[in-house]
Amino acid sequence: MMRFVRRQDRGQSMVEFALVLIPFILLLVGIFDVGRAVYGYHTINNAAREAARLAIVDQTVLDIKGEARGQAVALGLADADVDVNFFMTNAGPGTACTELGENTVVYCSVQVIVRYEYEAATPLIGNLMGTITMTGESQFQVESNCIAAPGPSCPLGD
Repeated sequence: MMRFVRRQDRGQSMVEFALVLIPFILLLVGIFDVGRAVYGYHTINNAAREAARLAIVDQTVLDIKGEARGQAVALGLADADVDVNFFMTNAGPGTACTELGENTVVYCSVQVIVRYEYEAATPLIGNLMGTITMTGESQFQVESNCIAAPGPSCPLGD
């Protein structure tokens, strides 16, 4: 009669599970952090686009910055994170738009830049990557001239 000897290998399974679990959890959390980064990048680009769309009919800088912040509420942007630049279309960024407040604005363009400092939620991944500065930018030609009081009443207001 043959006897079967039972081996004590339950501890081995626990060690193997622990060795596989740690990289698996890091992978899942890494995917979560990448998803947050993609969301942030998409959100700031959308915020810049919507704020620039407002700027083509309402050149009130506070309204434009408020629109950008409103489109990116989940990111907690501040006014300092949004830049609004009006410039002459035929001269390029860096030139002042002299036609704001005039009846003709065909040569004015607006550029809205939204910045966001992304930090990974996971400390380990955050230490490896550090802070990443993301920038969303949009540029349109000004369609109608409107600046808050004193001046004409704006289509989207003060």
